[in-house]
Amino acid sequence: MSTEANEFEQSRDNLLLFIWKKRIPILIITLAGSIIALIVSLLLTPQFRSTAIVFPAATSTVSFSEQRNAKASSMDFGEEEQAEQLIQILQSSRIRNRVVEKFDLMNHYEIEQDDPNKYYKLGKAYENHISFQRTRYGSIEIEVLDESPELAAEIANKIVDLIDTVKNEMVQERTGPAFDISKRKREMLQVEINGILAEMDSLSKMGVVSIEGRANLFSAYNESKNPQDRAFFKDQIDVNQKFGARFDGLENLRDERIIKLTKFEDAYEQSESDANTIFNHKFVVEPAVVADKKFKPKRLIIVILAGIGSLVFAIFLLLIKERIAELRKAA
Repeated sequence: MSTEANEFEQSRDNLLLFIWKKRIPILIITLAGSIIALIVSLLLTPQFRSTAIVFPAATSTVSFSEQRNAKASSMDFGEEEQAEQLIQILQSSRIRNRVVEKFDLMNHYEIEQDDPNKYYKLGKAYENHISFQRTRYGSIEIEVLDESPELAAEIANKIVDLIDTVKNEMVQERTGPAFDISKRKREMLQVEINGILAEMDSLSKMGVVSIEGRANLFSAYNESKNPQDRAFFKDQIDVNQKFGARFDGLENLRDERIIKLTKFEDAYEQSESDANTIFNHKFVVEPAVVADKKFKPKRLIIVILAGIGSLVFAIFLLLIKERIAELRKAA
């Protein structure tokens, strides 16, 4: 162990001695790298950052069910699942295309219209300037970088507004057809009930009555005092014997369809609400504001990192040069 330690200390001392001997060229290269980095950082266009923070809502519908889940309240904040869904929507082309068109980002990012790779370049520029991420509190941070602080804030707030627009469109694409089906089914039930009622009215005009009424007809026939009344009740009994079964069947069918329609009303109202309600799908915690201080480039950090990199590069370069010289002498 002591031999290895001695060898390590000797190597370290040799390296330090080498650096000291070559301090002038190392210093020159380091300063040159730092100066170049400073010049480059001064040429970089400053960018400003605007951020907006939103929470997803727990639900995107109004429930008509009496057994409504407490977690489905429109006042509840969304959890991890809703946050992940919201990020997917924010990253979708539905929002990206609207933002690009609204702010003419193709020209703003200086992408030529006749460039064969314009959409690829636009996508990369969009990703470099606009990003979305979950915070540790479960909210979504919308971050926009731009050389114009006003434009950065406008884009961030527009994206916040588009969350509801795009998600409502997506919901209505699915709930619209479902509502149309529910509406047709409800209308069919109503038409069927109206048909049953019309036929029952027709039979009633002929003298057909319910089962309880038929029993009374027999009693009235037996209690009749003159031939005219007996003939009248006899005709009524004959009509009821002929069409009574049909009337009873229609009555049962009417009651069944009315119960079915009553139960269906909740589903119909739910589908109507889902299809037609413009819902708010997020809670805005913090809207974007115009930044008064540039976000990047951070010139001091660039110069420091460039200086460190130049120092390391200079040492390795001189070590390689020294080693090549030694190998040539040995040859």
